[in-house]
Amino acid sequence: MPISAEPIRVLVTGAAGQIAYSLLYSIANGDVFGKDQPVVLMLLDIPPMLPVLDGVVMELQDCALPLLKEVIPTDQEEVAFKDLDAAILVGSMPRKDGMERKDLLKANVAIFKSQGAALDKYAKKTVKVLVVGNPANTNCLIAAKSAPSIPKENFSCLTRLDHNRACSQVASRCGVPADKVKNVIIWGNHSSTQYPDVHHCVVNVQGSVKPAFDVVKDDDWLKGSFIATVQQRGAAVIKARKLSSAMSAAKAICDHMRNIWMGTAEGEFISMGVYSSGNTYGVPDDLIYSFPVTIKDKTWKIVDALTINDFSRARMDATAAELVEERDAATSFLSA
Repeated sequence: MPISAEPIRVLVTGAAGQIAYSLLYSIANGDVFGKDQPVVLMLLDIPPMLPVLDGVVMELQDCALPLLKEVIPTDQEEVAFKDLDAAILVGSMPRKDGMERKDLLKANVAIFKSQGAALDKYAKKTVKVLVVGNPANTNCLIAAKSAPSIPKENFSCLTRLDHNRACSQVASRCGVPADKVKNVIIWGNHSSTQYPDVHHCVVNVQGSVKPAFDVVKDDDWLKGSFIATVQQRGAAVIKARKLSSAMSAAKAICDHMRNIWMGTAEGEFISMGVYSSGNTYGVPDDLIYSFPVTIKDKTWKIVDALTINDFSRARMDATAAELVEERDAATSFLSA
């Protein structure tokens, strides 16, 4: 296919890190924004990481990818955020041993306040912003609040990794490929309080589409260890690998951004953390909360009016309460 489109400018922060290393090839190869869409990659990291970033740039050049028009490594926000079409904010302050949660929140508020302001000042007003760095929901909210001239609907945080984990667990249990499982939902926070919900999930078994509960035939597993496995999966990967989940996170980022750019399939919804405002599920306003969404024309819409039973309600409320607490702590730092 001839490549004639204007290049889009895509920023990845924390670009010398593990997740970015797994992510950048897919973006530059057209797996995210389309096989006929040239890209200019903006790579932002902190000054001590610039020598490492130079190595990443060399590797991207050595891939000889036809869609990759330019790679610009930098530690300057005014360079990185200029005229962006998409921003993938991976870099954040990781939790260190002995660090209190409030200290982690405070450090990240400073980062995402600054990056939100840079988006506001330098990026296109149509920029689509995906926050990956944890605590992702609250970091995303801070970035959105710090960029008042960009619509809050342009900001989202990554819960697609949790969504993919949930699909994979159900698929494995049913003995089908992962793409035969549709419409799982991750509600709430990208934390151990998230609620992986399969009450609306369907499984395609040999051409016949059935509710997940009917195929799995093990309600105790679906309401118990399945939920715990998805909630604790990140910690399990770190324990086994001694490093966080980079490959699966990068895949989820690609899935998320591709859906924003290309839309979701008819009759299918995915999970992403989006701005809560007047939703039908009783989730408090002014949070970034993971909902089931459909996407068309680069615009997401929460899937409304799904029936919510008492089991689900309690878990949705618990993760919302954690997000309210996080938001209130973070916004107190914001005004400090």
